[in-house]
Amino acid sequence: MLFNASSEQLLRDHAPQVLGAVLRRFRDFSAAEDAVQEALIAATVQWPRDGIPENPRGWLIQVASRRMADYLRSEASRRKRETAAAADLTVEIGNEEQDDTLALFFMCCHPALSRPSAIALTLRAVGGLTTAEIANAFLVPEATMAQRISRAKQSIKASGVPFRLPNQEEQSQRLRAVLHVLYLIFNEGYTASAGPELARRELSAEAIRLTRAVHQLLPADPEVAGLLALMLLTDARRAARTGAHGDLIPLHQQNRTLWDRSQISEGVTLISAALQKGAVGAYQLQAAIAAVHDEAARVEDTDWPQILALYDLLRRMSDNPMVDLNYAIAAAMVHGPRAGLQLLEKLDGRLQGNHRLDAVRAHLLEMAGDRDAAVEHYSRAAQKTTSIPERNYLVTQAARLRES
Repeated sequence: MLFNASSEQLLRDHAPQVLGAVLRRFRDFSAAEDAVQEALIAATVQWPRDGIPENPRGWLIQVASRRMADYLRSEASRRKRETAAAADLTVEIGNEEQDDTLALFFMCCHPALSRPSAIALTLRAVGGLTTAEIANAFLVPEATMAQRISRAKQSIKASGVPFRLPNQEEQSQRLRAVLHVLYLIFNEGYTASAGPELARRELSAEAIRLTRAVHQLLPADPEVAGLLALMLLTDARRAARTGAHGDLIPLHQQNRTLWDRSQISEGVTLISAALQKGAVGAYQLQAAIAAVHDEAARVEDTDWPQILALYDLLRRMSDNPMVDLNYAIAAAMVHGPRAGLQLLEKLDGRLQGNHRLDAVRAHLLEMAGDRDAAVEHYSRAAQKTTSIPERNYLVTQAARLRES
């Protein structure tokens, strides 16, 4: 039997669950991760020869647990810990069906960790990405990312965070952190903050995969469903966002026949069900806005009054200047560009230096017929962005207005 792509995906899907099970028993993040990696390597050698076992996850847990027991026995200074671990192993062997993925999410997103460390550790422990892959995704040297992940593990160890599902109070606090990390990962993948490519497809796909895992574990949580819907409804437009040479195509100019209708259908179903549960949150509102855009067959059919109302609810819920920026855009589409420009004046302090404020202002000034001012702000935005596709688009817009 060849170790094919489906077998590799099987290992990838089981890896975080195996890590969670081993970590629950032995309570040593770094050693558990090493043991799981050895088990995965053993699988790539033995499974092609002997066949995939009936219970792949149980097989991996058993192998990794034996590696951990060997490691503990080799550490004379950890005799007491070996005894405790052996006791845990005796009690819990055969409990391979317990899914520890969610507990692993909560541990990686513990408040003791900084946001960059939480993102990196989540991708490594739950996403299964290598240190080199994570470093490449965030455009930093591999050594820098390795240090970041190492510090995150040390912070978890020093904090004494127990490996378990949090109680109701802790869950309410930490689930928001889990979802926020996933939201940040998706956003960075969908629109890269820097570099030659507009998007990092592997990163956004990983965010969707991880959010699906959380949704499977917490199917009744409306904000989890809202975040997954938001990702699907946004990612559905991916094929239409760039031209043949990777140039940016804004939403109002996209070929909507290229949008992924299956993703849109799934996203609409998810958000429709979530909104009926009564507890409306920020991710649900953003997903609802994305659904309004996606359900419009033509840009002219977009229900901007509904979008404006949804953004109004969203900005009442959170003090986020980017929400206010999008609200200004919606207001301009409903009440005219001058209404939007007036709202932008309130953001000059909070979004100073952010290229998106200049880009939006340029677009609204162009709508209002003030071409000279629009050129100025398109140029300012181009100077501020670190994304090459965005810069090229903004420079092109300024040149177009100068030549017309």
